[in-house]
Amino acid sequence: MMDTQQKLDILSRDAQYDLSCACGTKNPAEHRRQSGDGSSWLYPVTTASGGAGIMLKTLMGNRCSNDCRYCPLRANQDFRPAALGAAEIASFFYDLQKRRLLIGIFLSSAVLSTPDKTMQLLIDAAKILRTQYRYRGFIHLKVIPGCSLSAIDEALLYASALSLNIEVPSADHFCQLSATQDYGRDIMERLRYIASQTAVGTRHEHVGVSSQFIVGASDEDDRQILSAVNDLYGTMGISRVYYSAYQRGLGERGIPGEQGRVIEPDLFGNETSSAPLVREHRLYQADWLLRVYGFAYEELPFTQDGNLSREKDPKQLWAEANPARFPLSVNRASREELLRVPGIGPTWAKRIVALRREGRISSLSAIGFPSSLGKKASRYLTL
Repeated sequence: MMDTQQKLDILSRDAQYDLSCACGTKNPAEHRRQSGDGSSWLYPVTTASGGAGIMLKTLMGNRCSNDCRYCPLRANQDFRPAALGAAEIASFFYDLQKRRLLIGIFLSSAVLSTPDKTMQLLIDAAKILRTQYRYRGFIHLKVIPGCSLSAIDEALLYASALSLNIEVPSADHFCQLSATQDYGRDIMERLRYIASQTAVGTRHEHVGVSSQFIVGASDEDDRQILSAVNDLYGTMGISRVYYSAYQRGLGERGIPGEQGRVIEPDLFGNETSSAPLVREHRLYQADWLLRVYGFAYEELPFTQDGNLSREKDPKQLWAEANPARFPLSVNRASREELLRVPGIGPTWAKRIVALRREGRISSLSAIGFPSSLGKKASRYLTL
C-alpha cells in the first residue's frame, strides 16, 4: 500500500501538463522544472508580483473517465493508478508548510467517476485546510469540466484562485479530441459562470480566474488561439491564460496535432523535439502584448498561415512594421508609448518616467540600460 509521498510522486508527475499556476515568458521550459530536491510535488512558480516561490502541486487522482485524445491519462490507458483523500492531502500540506516556506497549494484531478464527485474531493480538501487548520494562504482549485454550478459556488468559498482549461479555441476543434465532453456546455458555460461570479463588485471578486490552451493538439493556428484569448480577457474578464505545448506521442496517434507536423528550427538551440515550445513561447509574448503592454488584437503580426513568426518576437515585428511611430523621445513619450519600444517592459518604462521627474534625461546611458537592452532600444529612441 502506498503512503502519501509515494502517491504524490505519481500524481505530481501526472500534474506536470497543467501550467495554470506557472508563468512561461522567458525560457519556455522554465515552468516545467522540478524543485531539485527530489520532491517533484514541490513546484516553482512565478507570483503575480513577479517574484518566485514554491507551491505544492498535485492531482487528487489520475484514473480519468474522459477520453481526451491528447491526454496521457485518458480512459483505458495503462498506467499506475493513484488517488489521495481530501483529509490526507490537507494534513500532509499543512504539516509540510509549517516546516518550509510554501506560497500555497494547487489541486487538480482527473475526472474520477463523475465531475461533481471529483469536484467535491477538491472542495473538501480546501475546506479542511480553511476550517480545521485555519490556513489562510493561497489555494488554487482546478474546476472540473461539466461540474454543477453549485459545486463552483462552493469552491469559491474556499479558493484563492480557480481555473478551468479551455484547451482549444472552438467547439469544432474540441470535437476532434473528445467525445465525452460538450465544449459549449461543460467548458464555456462554466467558464462564463465563474467569470460572472468573480467580476468586479461581486462577492468573490478577490478570486483569480485562469485558463489554459493545449497548443498544437488540434489543427488551430495562433490567430484562432489569440482571438479566443482576446475574448477571454476582454469580454469575460479572465485574469490569466496559459499555454502548454502539446508534446508529440503523449496523446493518441492520428489526432490533428499528430498529423503533418513540420520539424521547425529550435529558437533556443535545443533539440528539434522542443520546437513546439518555441510556439508556446511566442504565444506567451503575444499574450503579454494584449494583457500588459496595451496592444489590440488587431495589431498582432501574424504570418500568412495565421501563425506568429518563429524567428522574431511579435513586439519586434510590430515595431518594424510601424516605422512612422518611431523614434520616440525619452523625455516626452508616455508610458504607454514607451511600452511599444522593443526591449522596454513595464519596469523600464516606469523607471524612465520616474527619471524625468528629476530632470531632463540628457543621454540614454543615464537611464542605466544593460548593454544588450540599450543597443536594442536605442534604435527606437531619441533625446
